[in-house]
Amino acid sequence: MQFEVWAPQAGRVTLHCEGVTRALERDTDRAGWWRGEAEARDGTRYGFALDDGPVLPDPRSRRQPDGPDGLSAVVDHGRFEWRTEWAGRPLPGAVLYELHVGTYTREGTLDAAAERLGHLVELGVTHVELMPLCPFPGRHGWGYEGVSLWAVHEPYGGSEALKRFVDRAHELGLGVLLDVVHNHFGPSGNYLPAFGPYLTDKHHTPWGSAVNLDAPGSDEVRAYLLESSLAWLRDYRLDGLRLDAVHALKDTRACHFLEELSTAVDALAADLGRPLSLIAESDLNDPRLIAAREEGGLGLHAQWNDDFHHTLHTALTGESQGYYADFARTPMAGLAKTLTGGYFHDGTYSSFRGRRHGRPLDRTRVAAHRLLGYGQTHDQVGNRAQGDRLAALLSPGLLACAATLTLTAPFTPMLFMGEEWAAGTPWQFFTDHTDPELAEAVRRGRRREFAEHGWAEEDVPDPQDPATRDRSCLDWSEIDGEPHARVLDWYRRLIALRHEQPDLTDPDLADTKVAYDERERWLAFRRGDVRVAVNLAKEAAAIPLGPRRATVLAAWEPVEAPGADGVLHVPGESGVVLLQG
Repeated sequence: MQFEVWAPQAGRVTLHCEGVTRALERDTDRAGWWRGEAEARDGTRYGFALDDGPVLPDPRSRRQPDGPDGLSAVVDHGRFEWRTEWAGRPLPGAVLYELHVGTYTREGTLDAAAERLGHLVELGVTHVELMPLCPFPGRHGWGYEGVSLWAVHEPYGGSEALKRFVDRAHELGLGVLLDVVHNHFGPSGNYLPAFGPYLTDKHHTPWGSAVNLDAPGSDEVRAYLLESSLAWLRDYRLDGLRLDAVHALKDTRACHFLEELSTAVDALAADLGRPLSLIAESDLNDPRLIAAREEGGLGLHAQWNDDFHHTLHTALTGESQGYYADFARTPMAGLAKTLTGGYFHDGTYSSFRGRRHGRPLDRTRVAAHRLLGYGQTHDQVGNRAQGDRLAALLSPGLLACAATLTLTAPFTPMLFMGEEWAAGTPWQFFTDHTDPELAEAVRRGRRREFAEHGWAEEDVPDPQDPATRDRSCLDWSEIDGEPHARVLDWYRRLIALRHEQPDLTDPDLADTKVAYDERERWLAFRRGDVRVAVNLAKEAAAIPLGPRRATVLAAWEPVEAPGADGVLHVPGESGVVLLQG
């Protein structure tokens, strides 16, 4: 088997493979690359030593059986026998479900998660979006401090378990997306800087030096990220990637890394004959991100839309601290703006940033499904001091309103695991760092951050305490009790309506028409012949829908169809979906 590694600054590179040490030779065709052959098979352990230093894992390791600090292992992807022929699932018409493997079940493994996929089929979602799977120190964590961007966290089950999960999901008709982190590398178990200029001080990010996308040596770093992305899609048959915090990808080159990535992914989709999706997390509110490359955009297929979340959250909770401030001033108007224009900040002043922010979407050119809408995510729940979900803050009726708006809005809806039954468990920030100094730094930093916002230190969970992770695991026994069962039935009904009513997946963002009353706290909108109304107030609301006859398709509380006057009487804290015709 041939081994190769990029180490442009090394004067000597040796391969250590199953007790055998041999010097690699420079690759005369590729500057900075070293290569050599050794006998190996699936599972063979190996590593590289630079200039007779310690043996390090392969930067392109496909498996880290003993964690980020251990030796790498060979993976023969051809050994796995796929059972399911899969034509793929496109993003238009999709309903996504964000899932953290380590807390979706108490076992915290991919195999255990696969056993619960039937629940998602009954729910009606189309795609599972897995939070990051790359190896990280310890057993439990969110996954955003991963290293070895080609490998699967071993405590989750490793490479074979991910293939089993994807195969089972495809068998059930579910697409699988994976959250990948290109904007920084984890601080522990990260040996990339020893091999080459993977980082640069030319730019800085919240995590320190930036990943090198435009400084000397960046061609190989870009290739490292790009090829690992394609490997997930090809070797594990994934249906797409969620790209974490792309605003932190600092790249001044004429062809941005994201454009290069979208070009390569579209080419792979054509070769494989199935759709592949790239979904960005971005706080830039820049429509060029999801504009076609031929129109001067970067060609990504969709992006998370935090503006919809923020307007919805403030309307439901009344919270106005931090970045919620602008959205909380007139939240119903903010909802109307995002439902019809996508972004709230589209060149408007952001008090949180102290400057103008964003630019308008061209509603005639950007399909609505390119924006993801959600009421909860791992970030918006887990980055609260106590990881409290909306279910800890709101009545079942307001949770139903949140679901109504999320699942009938023009955007591609996404749910965060457990929200569909109003899970009573929190989802808190937890780590399992094996480095005591790093563990203490994370603990102190977390408490200091929230102390600045008025939280007592003792009220902020210790990320390193195993109980913090345990509290965050879903409690599946809740489903059969109330109000969980009723909330779950409501989610199932709304998702079924989304699949049944073509108007609810119409990509024309400009066709959405909204009416609202800020003081009375109701909002109604029209998508084709479908009418949606929510009343966030405790008192009943009289909402004028117009003279056309309407049929109630779904209602959280019993309601009568509008009479001849066209007025819909909606009970307090309730949502209604109607069909006019």
